[in-house]
Amino acid sequence: MQNAPESSLVGVEYEVEVGPVAHGGHCIARTGEGRVLFVRHALPGEKVVVRVTEGNEDSRFLRADAVRVLEASKDRVEAPCPYAGPGKCGGCDWQHAKPGAQRRLKGEVVAEQLQRLAGLTPEEAGWDGTVMPAEGDKVPAGEVPAWRTRVQYAVDADGHAGLRKHRSHDVQPIDRCLIAAPGVSELGIEQRDWSGMESVDAIAASGSQDRQVVLTPRPGARLPLVELNRPVSVLRVAEDGGVHRVHGRPFVRERADDRTYRVGNGGFWQVHPQAADTLVRAVMQGLLPRKGDTALDLYCGAGLFAGALADRVGDKGAVLGIESGKRAVEDARHNLEHFDRVRIEQGKVEQALPRTGITEVDLIVLDPPRAGAGKQTVKHLAGLGARRIAYVACDPAALARDIAYFAEVGYRVRTLRAFDLFPMTHHVECVAILEPAAKGA
Repeated sequence: MQNAPESSLVGVEYEVEVGPVAHGGHCIARTGEGRVLFVRHALPGEKVVVRVTEGNEDSRFLRADAVRVLEASKDRVEAPCPYAGPGKCGGCDWQHAKPGAQRRLKGEVVAEQLQRLAGLTPEEAGWDGTVMPAEGDKVPAGEVPAWRTRVQYAVDADGHAGLRKHRSHDVQPIDRCLIAAPGVSELGIEQRDWSGMESVDAIAASGSQDRQVVLTPRPGARLPLVELNRPVSVLRVAEDGGVHRVHGRPFVRERADDRTYRVGNGGFWQVHPQAADTLVRAVMQGLLPRKGDTALDLYCGAGLFAGALADRVGDKGAVLGIESGKRAVEDARHNLEHFDRVRIEQGKVEQALPRTGITEVDLIVLDPPRAGAGKQTVKHLAGLGARRIAYVACDPAALARDIAYFAEVGYRVRTLRAFDLFPMTHHVECVAILEPAAKGA
């Protein structure tokens, strides 16, 4: 580790009053000299002592942890997890807040991003301002819903499995992750020696009893004999990034919208056990597909929304899915092979969609990565004249930016819904339904 520059403020403490929440799991405060602080482990309205963790005299802002609470918010609770707090695990952001307060904070972040990046109030976005909990997640203050069906454990130099510290490669060894789903916890990953491994991904399918671990060895290391507390399949990540089966199935079976989906090689699937069904319902309720509709499912993964659309557009309809990942495309084609009306293309959306020659569609679903779809893709989609577009977003900033791009090319937000599918963290999932602005005028 390099020595901090002479102007470093790391370790300096300030007594501050905490201001509003900001995107990223922290709140904003200012030092007596007016310097901006991004403060973790605090809540709006509190008076705290913070210790700087990043920044120097020339920084535009400083990052800091609240290390002492002088005046606590009524929304504060003792963090249930012993690994939550300054300098510890970076996986959770809001363990110190009541569940209802966490959802309010997320709602404030979504509202702020909409206003700042898209120029919209919640009312103008057709949103009531609430962030809805997933079914089964309403737990009393001081308790934690065990929802995370996929956990990536980092491995320290002694072979102990743990989780990364905030904005760090350092590993916090743990005995148990409280937000891990029961199917992950029962594997006993934390109790085993993982010497030679860089990371261990644990997957507990919510649609079956399938369990899987994906091992990433350090260069030159040999794979261990994996003996866990439950039967699992084992995959290995090669140095070139490829994923290879060691034993067991190379996929897990998930279930959503009354259909089973194969998800191979540790590929993407929603992490919360209720997320896939929750999002399919929100998307279909917003789009209201009709028999005979043509539809696009962009960034389609294993085909979750393509399958839901295919069911609803009927034999005379057609659905095209586009996905860049080779294994995900194979899975999507397998999962939807009984639908003649579904076609899955491999490629990046911005390259593959123009190649299709499609000039008009009735409906579009897009579920882009965290960075969003981007201006050029939005412009292309608007030119297809869709009756409605469903935008599924895991990042409110990217969503708001893309909503602004849609506004420039004639689409407005009809409704927006927000869901707390990542309790205890700052992440929030949104579903925006867009339509031609002339229709909403």
